[in-house]
Amino acid sequence: MGKAVLLCDKQTDGSFLIHHFLSFYLKGGCKVCFLGLVQSFNHYSLVAQKLGVHLPAARQKGQLVFLEGLRSSLDAILADEQNSRPPTLSPFQFLSTPDASLQSLYEFVRLSLSGTSESTWKFPVLIIDDLSVLLSLGVNTGNILNFMHYCRATVCSKFMGNVVMLVHNTENLEDEENNFVVKSLSHQCHLILQVEGLTTGYCKDIHGQLMMTCRSPSPVKSERNITKIFQYKIQDKNLIITVEEEELSHQEIS
Repeated sequence: MGKAVLLCDKQTDGSFLIHHFLSFYLKGGCKVCFLGLVQSFNHYSLVAQKLGVHLPAARQKGQLVFLEGLRSSLDAILADEQNSRPPTLSPFQFLSTPDASLQSLYEFVRLSLSGTSESTWKFPVLIIDDLSVLLSLGVNTGNILNFMHYCRATVCSKFMGNVVMLVHNTENLEDEENNFVVKSLSHQCHLILQVEGLTTGYCKDIHGQLMMTCRSPSPVKSERNITKIFQYKIQDKNLIITVEEEELSHQEIS
């Protein structure tokens, strides 16, 4: 508990990690706030069903709080065009004001996970799929990093829960804003999982490489960050991971 996990994908789709963490925490009895900024609720529900989790039931009993970003952002834009105010403050209120902060989105997260310790659920978890979408919506890097700072301070430190976020690694595409967000978050998270496609192309038995970096929270320089490399294969209802004979130790993550 109290951990921040950064998921990155490079030249491949790393969304399978999001589905893994979502089903893992729900099966474990945690209270989950899920910011689904990419797909609809039905999409996540179909994938979760294959993994043995029924999202509508989890949502109905209050274990899962799901924000469907596609619908909520459209509602916020239409309300702004029609000069009408929704009955409640939209988490995507920032879309109507250039360079606005993500306070409304943060308040949605805070209220969704507050009081978890007094409920029957275990620790709270915030899952975001994915932060790169906020850049596409015109949110600047400073506001995104401030939003994640407050989410980590509230969920990890105050509520003693976990935060899991996905960001696309666009290093090869020279997307300076996205790369800045990835590098900044890399230095603030306890665990980094980065998936990459195979450089050799298609392979029947291996779909890609998973690099796991465990960062030491200690400021002492003698405490090293440990990186291990795995290979993975995605099956319909399972994920097979094999260990490569390689382990790296370093002070910083580039």
